[in-house]
Amino acid sequence: MTVLVVGASGATGSLLVDQLLIKKNKVKVIVRSPEKLPESWKTNDDLQIITASILELSDAEMSQIVSDCHAVASCLGHNMTLKGVYGKPRRLVTDATRRLCNAIDSNNLQRPTKFVLMNTTGNRNRDLNEPISLAQKCVVGLLRLLLPPHVDNEKAADYLRTQIGQNSNSIEWVAVRPDGLINNEEVTDYEIYPSPTRSAIFNAGKVSRINVGHFMASLINDDNLWARWKGQMPVIYSK
Repeated sequence: MTVLVVGASGATGSLLVDQLLIKKNKVKVIVRSPEKLPESWKTNDDLQIITASILELSDAEMSQIVSDCHAVASCLGHNMTLKGVYGKPRRLVTDATRRLCNAIDSNNLQRPTKFVLMNTTGNRNRDLNEPISLAQKCVVGLLRLLLPPHVDNEKAADYLRTQIGQNSNSIEWVAVRPDGLINNEEVTDYEIYPSPTRSAIFNAGKVSRINVGHFMASLINDDNLWARWKGQMPVIYSK
C-alpha cells in the first residue's frame, strides 16, 4: 500500500511515518526542508521524499503525486510562533485538505482513497451535536477570535464533513481528534471514543504522539478498523 503523508516533519507526523514503515507500507512525504529529516528515511527504499511546499504545488503536480496512493494522511499544523500563528497561510490545513481531496477526485480512480486528518478535541463533531458547557463555548469562541489555527482546524474537518460527506465514491475519511499531546517513546494502550469523554478545555486528557501515529497507521492498514470509524471524528486518549 502506498501512503502520502503531509506534515511528515512534525512531531506527530514523523511518528506516523515510522509506524507506516513498520507496517511495510510504501510512503511518500512532502516536506519543505528535507535536510531536517532522519538519515534513516533518506536511505529507505520504501520512502519517497518530495521537496516542496504543499500549497505551492500545481494541481497537475498534486494529482500526479496522489495518483498511486491508497491513502493520504495529514498531520499539518501551524508552528507555535508569532509568525506561525498569525502569519500566512492562515488556512494551511484547510487549503491543503481541499487541494488534496480535489487531486484525489481528479484521478477518477476505481477505488476510494482513504483520507486521515489529524484534528483536535477542541473541535466539535457537528454531525453528532456534541454537548459542551456554556463556559467551554465561551472559551472556544475566544479561540476563534484570537487563534487562527483553531479556526483552520475547524474548517478542515468541516470540509470533510460537508463537502466530501458520507457518500463520495472517490474519498473516504476519518478526522482523528487527540486530546493533550505528550511525548512517549513507545506505543502504549489507548482508548478510542466517538466523542470526547471529558472537557477539552477544563479537564483535558492526555495522549502520546506515538499513539496517535499508531492509530492513524492502523486505520489506514486495517479495513475492519476503518469500517468502524470512516466518516467520523474519533477521539483518542492514552490509558
